[in-house]
Formats: sequence, structure tokens, C-alpha cells
Amino acid sequence: MESPQVPQLLIYTDGSSRGNPGPGGYGVVMLWGNKTKELSQGYRMTTNNRMELMAVIVALKNLTKKNIALTIFTDSQYVVNTVTKGWLKNWLKTGFKGKKNKDLWLTYHQLSQHYSITFQWVKGHANNVHNNRCDVLATAAADSKQWLIDDGYEMEDINK
Repeated sequence: MESPQVPQLLIYTDGSSRGNPGPGGYGVVMLWGNKTKELSQGYRMTTNNRMELMAVIVALKNLTKKNIALTIFTDSQYVVNTVTKGWLKNWLKTGFKGKKNKDLWLTYHQLSQHYSITFQWVKGHANNVHNNRCDVLATAAADSKQWLIDDGYEMEDINK
């Protein structure tokens, strides 16, 4: 007798900014079996890379179970390469000297310790229905004017 197949958690993420920096937003689509959850939020002043990473962080923060395997699909080579090529490990060792988005990368690193995460790069604005939906969510959030303040970006900018 075969054991029932456990559904795999799939997460699609995207970030957007209108200007770089400018108003921005993220979009997330989470798929578990036949369940779908969408998340999005806009920020008044941020960057595209911050929103790409923020989408991943928000997805991880919204998980209710720890110690599970999941796949994150993103069109951000910045996010994929930082994790899969070991850049984040090096940045942690060097205290992020000369690197941006330290606040978000530290948050990601802490959250990621509870999961077995595989990153999969997908081509943006192509024929991937879930990535395209994330793009719609992210751009709508950036355009919504229902913005939060990206403290990490705005405080980093002030401290320069």
C-alpha cells in the first residue's frame, strides 16, 4: 500500500519599485496542495532588491509549521545568487562590509534556519502564471499609496 503523497510547499515571490529607489511593493503566492494564499504590501520609499527579498521574508514569516522543505521561485537573481552561491555566508563573516540590505539579510538568515529551502530562478514576465500573479500583486502594492515605511531603507539612507 502506497503512503499518501504529502503536498510540497511552493512559494512564488516578486518585488517591484517605481523608480529605484521609489515606492515599492512585494507579492507572494503560496501553494500547499489545493490551498493558495496571496500576500502583498507597498512601501513609500525602497528599492527593487529590498522588495524582492522582503517578499521571501514575509512568506517565511507567514509559515505556521517549522522544519519543512519548501521551494521558493523568484525572478530575482540577486536573491537566488546571494543564497545559492554562498555570498550570504561570506557577508555574515565580513559583517556585510560594503553590502546593502544587511537588516533584511540578517532577518532572512534567522528565518531560514527553520526550513530546508530550495531556490529556483524563474524568468520574469514570462509564461509562469504564479510569477506573473506575484508581479501583479507587487506592482499594485507599489501603486496603492497604502504604504508602510521601509525603516531599514530609510534609516540606512539617513545614516549615510
